[in-house]
Amino acid sequence: MKHLIAAATLAVLGSAASADDVLGTWKSEPGETGGYIHVTMAACGSKICGTISKVVNNDNTSIVGRQIIANMSPNGGGKYSGGTIWAPDTDKTYKSKMSLAGNALKVEGCVLGGVVCRGQNWSRIN
Repeated sequence: MKHLIAAATLAVLGSAASADDVLGTWKSEPGETGGYIHVTMAACGSKICGTISKVVNNDNTSIVGRQIIANMSPNGGGKYSGGTIWAPDTDKTYKSKMSLAGNALKVEGCVLGGVVCRGQNWSRIN
């Protein structure tokens, strides 16, 4: 029984670990006022989540520590889906998808079943 529990635990952790290319800290594109955020991506169970770790050139530091990306599932090939993204500028949460290409991460929030999406290209900090 202990071996079964250990195997199940490794399977859950392994699926998030296989998405380790996206793990780390990312810089968003600047907003209308020139401010931007740093987002730290980490495993949250078998999914990927992102938390705002820094706010630059913006007085709204109250969002530091807030989860911006939640429950993103790795699909392989640098693609992630099934999660949500919180948009600080609108204070709304949207269905989300991401795609990774080297040190660039395209992050999108979508409505109408994914037909209409708006997004940003984030760059890797570390």
